[in-house]
Amino acid sequence: MRAEVLIVGGGPGGSAAAMFLLKERIQPVILEQEEFPRFHIGESMTGEAGALLRRLGLEDAMTARNYPVKHGVRVFGEGGKNSWFIPVSARNERWELESGTTWQVRRSDFDGMMLDEAAKRGATLIRGTAVKALLGEDGGVRGVTMRHPDGCLEDIESTMLLDCTGMATFLGNQKVTGPKYLGSYDKQIAFFAHVKGAVRDSGDAGEMARDNTVIFYEKKYHWSWFIPVDKEITSIGLVVPRAKFIESKQTPQEFFLDYLPQINPDLERRIAGFELVDKVHVIPNYSYQVRRFCGKGFICIGDAHRFIDPIFSFGLSATMREAEFAIPHILSYLKGERRAEENPFAGHMLFCEQGIDNLEDMVDLFWEQPFAFATFVHQRYRSELIDAFAGRVYATEYQPSTAILAFRKMLKRERGYEHEDDYSIPIGSRYHPERAALWAPDSPVETTEEWLNSNLA
Repeated sequence: MRAEVLIVGGGPGGSAAAMFLLKERIQPVILEQEEFPRFHIGESMTGEAGALLRRLGLEDAMTARNYPVKHGVRVFGEGGKNSWFIPVSARNERWELESGTTWQVRRSDFDGMMLDEAAKRGATLIRGTAVKALLGEDGGVRGVTMRHPDGCLEDIESTMLLDCTGMATFLGNQKVTGPKYLGSYDKQIAFFAHVKGAVRDSGDAGEMARDNTVIFYEKKYHWSWFIPVDKEITSIGLVVPRAKFIESKQTPQEFFLDYLPQINPDLERRIAGFELVDKVHVIPNYSYQVRRFCGKGFICIGDAHRFIDPIFSFGLSATMREAEFAIPHILSYLKGERRAEENPFAGHMLFCEQGIDNLEDMVDLFWEQPFAFATFVHQRYRSELIDAFAGRVYATEYQPSTAILAFRKMLKRERGYEHEDDYSIPIGSRYHPERAALWAPDSPVETTEEWLNSNLA
């Protein structure tokens, strides 16, 4: 079998890539091993993810499915004493901030909708599992060997292969890419489930909209998410250091139900009468990074090359945006351009990594200095952080911003991009219980402004 563009993985990244290619009159083949619907985490979209779906002409489909409308993210600090809010936003053609909305989605339904839409628009969908990457004499990827559901093997030849396999990191595990590293948060473990009966906010719009994302912070690397995914069901997750779970000697469900109310008083209030509607899922060691994730005949998209702390719900948005960013590079490659280069997509690779680096620096500053971060949200860098939470973190969006540069200074971090192997060194935060940062304003620092000025001087 022959495909001009082969997409391995039919999740939102693969489906979005297929629809963008179809707009350019390229008919891709999607290889997907799972039958949808299937459970998946990562249900909250940023503003830019919503804008991308609108560019694909899917706003009416999203509205028809009654997905919860998200107006922003609300974060509760330690002990429930403080909270701050970041609204969903957009930028107009004059780069002025405007209010906006996006969606929360139940991934089992949303992913199926995306894949069905890609097939309806002309993508060829094949059910099967990629088991081996096919390599040419020049070391470039020229397709995959797939296994059909009946066990038969077949080669699919391709000019371009997009790895959209998410955390399965197909090409990384095949050692086609550079090495795969555990990332900045490798000592974390996440528990999550869908529940009924959780109490939501009561508003129709703005900070108290009933379908907003809510994040609850207990202390460093101990937090929970609260994401409405339909009228009744809420996705609730708990993230703690792995050692905390091991010490408990409990089952995942026992630990989840026991520790969840301890995270934050406001969360305890919201889950007083909740009930599980499915099992408690667990992901340990979820942070990783695949180096050199582009090369002759292939590009890894989104989680297929990198995943950082999920606290601010960037994963789904980053995956779909990288799919769109890749399209012009794919088109030029299909025309024969840069075929002789060792890495025809080096520029795209660096562009994506710099964007995710900006996200990582923001997340790390939140963990290392949460009190300062909350102050930045309210005062010094509010517009820059509204952009970041919307997913506008790429070089074409005036990044790194003054906020990100300030965060790097506070983290005593430098990003080097002079050589291919220098980019995006995995240097983020790690769990240090002896250095747990304080959130509350009773910090030993005399005043917030003094502390910020002394650290940003």
